[in-house]
Amino acid sequence: MLPTIRRNFRFILSLVLIVGVFGVTESLSMAADKQAPVEKNENVLRVGISANAPPFAYKQGEKIVGLEPELAANLAAHLNKTPRFVELPWEEQIPALLEDRTDIIMSGMTITQMRRIRIAFTDPYLITGQMALIRKEDRRNFPTGFAGIKGLSPVMRIGAVRATTGEKFVRAGFGNAKQIKIYGTAGDAIQDLVSGRLNVLIHDGPIILLLASENDTRGLMALPDVMTEEYLGWGIRKNNEDLLNAANAYVAEIKADGTLRRIVNRWIPLED
Repeated sequence: MLPTIRRNFRFILSLVLIVGVFGVTESLSMAADKQAPVEKNENVLRVGISANAPPFAYKQGEKIVGLEPELAANLAAHLNKTPRFVELPWEEQIPALLEDRTDIIMSGMTITQMRRIRIAFTDPYLITGQMALIRKEDRRNFPTGFAGIKGLSPVMRIGAVRATTGEKFVRAGFGNAKQIKIYGTAGDAIQDLVSGRLNVLIHDGPIILLLASENDTRGLMALPDVMTEEYLGWGIRKNNEDLLNAANAYVAEIKADGTLRRIVNRWIPLED
């Protein structure tokens, strides 16, 4: 069974507890090669990553830490390779993979039909979905979660992150919003949300929950509803069948022996 982000407050409360743990994860971090390209080498696994999406991947000094870095390190060890991160803006992940600047995308990417036209995906390793971040003072406006947002969208400014499934969801579901605002990262939207220039930010559930815990004293909260069901996987070039098969074998192994759930639970507390 895949680890799943569920609609429950225990998950939210647990996430608050792990924010303080993030500062002690040096053993699970790797340096990123942000400027110089990493040359192709059969002994190196070049991992494309966008390090601005905790708890999936984020910077701690010059290191990248999070769920994906830990999984990447373990996958590389399984393949008898050395992991090297190639830090990229989110919208450059697929182009870099197709141009052979990276071997694999491990950056909390949702498996979608449109992305599958261009690249292959491993079997999914996590089920998640879109959630909403709002101001606590506005909670009374959303007694029914998603339906409340939908009903009030003509008078609301709704935010999403560029080139994500969240942006696609917002544009498809809230086209009648007063304004749709697109940001480079979820963190970029926080000040607009706090100040009232934005009413709702919709993004990946684990990221929304972490932002809610980090900005609790600034008056922000996450609505408990998970509004979509999305499957996360790792992106690989379609002509790299050897890596795809090896990565799928690794995913199957860590699902079967419980390693995957333990790793995911370290970064994203799950309901049993």
